[in-house]
Amino acid sequence: MLTIYAVSDSIGETAEQVAKATASQFCENVNVERIPYIKSFEVVNEFINNIEDKKNTMIISTIVLVDVREFLVQRCIEEGIHITNVLGPCISMASIILNKIPDYRPGAVWQMDSQYYKKIQAMEFAIQYDDSKDNSGIKNADVVLIGLSRTSKTPLCVYLANKGIKALNVPLMPEVEVPKELFEISRNKIIGLTIDPMQLIEIRKHRLDRIASSYQLSREIQYANAERVLNELDYADRIMRRLSCKVIDVTKRAIEDTALIIMEHIGYIGHKEI
Repeated sequence: MLTIYAVSDSIGETAEQVAKATASQFCENVNVERIPYIKSFEVVNEFINNIEDKKNTMIISTIVLVDVREFLVQRCIEEGIHITNVLGPCISMASIILNKIPDYRPGAVWQMDSQYYKKIQAMEFAIQYDDSKDNSGIKNADVVLIGLSRTSKTPLCVYLANKGIKALNVPLMPEVEVPKELFEISRNKIIGLTIDPMQLIEIRKHRLDRIASSYQLSREIQYANAERVLNELDYADRIMRRLSCKVIDVTKRAIEDTALIIMEHIGYIGHKEI
């Protein structure tokens, strides 16, 4: 088992993302742990001394404090631990090109600027209006996602919120009337999500199995019934055609890929605040 430590003198999110991207290339036997706020020699020593299996350890560092970064590298060499710093070479190269000395400020990428607060507001918006809790938010949304249950509406809203986009989702069900507010906003803001019927049935069956085992419910619920699913898809298709909105097929499509299509459609790709 390989353990990758994502080490930073800030919150460590960048290092963790790189570590997880690395781990994702291997199906198993890779564990990722985030180690934030490594800002002194004492903390470096404590961290290194607590690593039990140094042979099967790798460190991905985004430490920008030069003395701490160099001390960590020195300790890793002494202990035979593999280490790579993903920010050091990039900062050095930019410094050479710009002919300027870097600020070396830990966490500079996560500084509290207007875009940070915009992301927080967008996240709160997504939570507040998730699954049509309150249709009054439709007119204030940057994008409204509509689709059947289990078409990734909520995960997409959260992903878009992390880009500073106020996303709201409306579940489509034949028994529930479509909010009138959908017909009062720009069609460009509305995105319909559709999916292959067989994949939706499988997703719902897995979901139903988990719920049934937890709450001792019957597995005969219509939620994953093939006829019911086909009727729902037909209903959703009619609604989307009435709204004349863009429709995205999410069948076997990653959340990131769908989000990219949405951002391109609403004009957020290349936006200075993204």
